[in-house]
Amino acid sequence: MKTNIAKNIKFYRKQLHLTQGQLAEKLDGKASLVSNYENGHSTPDIYTLCKLAEIFNISLDELVDYKKN
Repeated sequence: MKTNIAKNIKFYRKQLHLTQGQLAEKLDGKASLVSNYENGHSTPDIYTLCKLAEIFNISLDELVDYKKN
């Protein structure tokens, strides 16, 4: 099952015109890592989520689609 995090990673990656491989390089990982995130096979740890938010120039809340009730 895809999560909002997975969808958001793909959305923001495409907004920056990055391939999965290019984003993986920025994360010091392999392209399969980003693919696994985007397909919902794995979820980034908090350090990686913070790094992704920094790369995408968005808040962590935006990346994880957090809404306070």
